[in-house]
Parts: sequence; C-alpha cells; structure tokens
Amino acid sequence: DHFTITTTKNVYQCRFLTVATGYYGQHNTLEVDGATLPKVMHYFKEAHPYFDQDVVIIGGKNSAVDAAIELEKAGARVTVIYRGADYSPSIKPWILPNFDSLVRRNNIKMHFNSHVTQITEDSVTFETQGVTETIHNDYVFAMIGYHPDYEFLNAIGIETRTNEFGTAPVYNKDTYETSVHNCYIAGVIAAGNDANTIFIENGKYHANDIANDILSKKQAPLES
Repeated sequence: DHFTITTTKNVYQCRFLTVATGYYGQHNTLEVDGATLPKVMHYFKEAHPYFDQDVVIIGGKNSAVDAAIELEKAGARVTVIYRGADYSPSIKPWILPNFDSLVRRNNIKMHFNSHVTQITEDSVTFETQGVTETIHNDYVFAMIGYHPDYEFLNAIGIETRTNEFGTAPVYNKDTYETSVHNCYIAGVIAAGNDANTIFIENGKYHANDIANDILSKKQAPLES
C-alpha cells in the first residue's frame, strides 16, 4: 500500500508517487559511421567553448535552432543539416526570424533536404538530394530528438503503449494516474514521443488535477 524509493541519498516511503522526469532523459540514436566519436554530442549547454570552431548541428527544430543561434553569437562557424524541406512548423515563432536572418546573411549555413552519412575526427559528410559533400568539422551537436526513460517507467510497473507517435505511457486523462495504483505522471512525459503536445504552459496544470485526485482518496499519511 505504499512505495519505497531508493536514491543515492536516502530511502523514502510514500503513499503516492508522481513521476515528472521529463522528455530529455534519453536521446535518439544517430545511425551513421562515427556517431559515437567523443566530439558528437546530443545535449547543448553553452556556446563559448566553441569559439572559432567548425560546428555542425544535425536537426532543425527548437533545440537545434537555439544552439545554432548561441553558437554563432559566440563566434563558432555553424552549419545546420536538416532533413526537412523547410523550417519546422514547431519552431517557436519569436525565435525563427532571428535564425532566418542569420541564414540569409550566411552567418549560419543551412542545408535543407539533407542527412549526414559519415562523421570522422575532422570532417562531416552529408548528402543533399543525391549530392554528397564533405566539410571540415571540429564538433557535432546531433539534436535529433529525445524520448522519456521508458525503462524506468516499466521498472515501476507503468504500462506503456505504442501509438502513431511511438511509445507513450498509459494513464487516466482526468487524473494522470497510471496503471499503477496511486502512481501519477506529470508534465511532458505524459505526451510520450509526441512532445509538441505538452509544454510548460499547459503541463503545469497537471499538478492541480493530481493533487485533487489524491485529496479525494482521503488516505492517511504514512507514519514517519
């Protein structure tokens, strides 16, 4: 009738559990030669270490665009390689004009309809509509998407199902309770692989529904 949670700091017991581990715990895999080289990264933290470096960004959505803008501002030579034919409609509208301006001025080199075929210690090879090009490269940011840590969810016992967007946890749409009694999910993790349906702006309301459901159960707290 309760959960036992073991962390690196302590062991906790609780009657109710909410999992809000987000969407970015696991990055999608880049299936090309050289994808596991140390210079290939899937998370962007800061731009300044890449001053005067040749940087390739793989991807064309918000994470890729944000990184490209920051890297260009910090003095990196940025090339963006994106499989889409045009800018992604998911790019935040207040960011796109700045990025497009940098592309139009050639401050950022943008390649649409393109995909990377090989990465080496000092180069990146990509194909654009049947034409192959190799450019010098120091670092690669593969911003190709992320997904929740489904292994962690399954270890708890939370049921997951496959839909048109991929895998997603099963939960009550009104209370956010999962297939595990008294265990809830909150935030973007509830969207599964379709992260564009839940943001900070609407995900913050999950907590209110969860709290109301917990209060309705009127279970006594565990003794400390």
